[in-house]
Amino acid sequence: MLTLEKVCAGYGRMRILHDVDLTLGEGEIVALVGANGAGKTTTLRSICGQLKPSSGTITFNGSPTTGSRPDQLVREGLVHVPEDRALFGTLTVEENLRMGAWTRTSEQAEKSLAEVYELFPVLADRRRQIAQTFSGGQQQMLAIARALMAGPKLLMLDEPSTGLSPKLTWTMLDAVRSIRDTGVAVLLVEQNAKQALAIADRAYVLESGATVLQGTGRELANDGRVRKAYLGL
Repeated sequence: MLTLEKVCAGYGRMRILHDVDLTLGEGEIVALVGANGAGKTTTLRSICGQLKPSSGTITFNGSPTTGSRPDQLVREGLVHVPEDRALFGTLTVEENLRMGAWTRTSEQAEKSLAEVYELFPVLADRRRQIAQTFSGGQQQMLAIARALMAGPKLLMLDEPSTGLSPKLTWTMLDAVRSIRDTGVAVLLVEQNAKQALAIADRAYVLESGATVLQGTGRELANDGRVRKAYLGL
């Protein structure tokens, strides 16, 4: 579904990514872990069209994404939830959700609305509440639910556990597994490597803008280098 081959990218003269390779198949959770500044967010921005790679290729559903705008990629099923969530703070929960369905028909939007309310019941209970009055965990649920309203084939999540308690973090990651089980592929960027590897089918370790390790979630969780560098073991 998604392939990155020797992708290099950065900001101005500052190169952040150096020959990044990554693949993701249908119905997979693939985790991208690494320290702050390793290039994880830059990788997602390159994939979703916010940032144009200086070299290398990115292919989504068999077609190169070079030159595609983010909105075009959303229409094709590639949806990105940024770390800052980017909610419409003064709108209600349901208004935010309906904004996420801008590419879809009314019938599709209603079906997706029922599905996200089932996945996150708190959103259904508070559908008339203003988004900016939500807690951090509730805002993260809303950001993910709004992305699901677009009917993604691939959902990219950037640090969904930021600012959340350990209990809420596991609730969020359980929801990610439920999303995968519906057939949506997930590319998960997460600084908390232990939790990311626990739910990932496969994972990559990004270091100084390059992919240095890859394997199943379990393999990397048991890798001595990963345990020492990222798991504190």
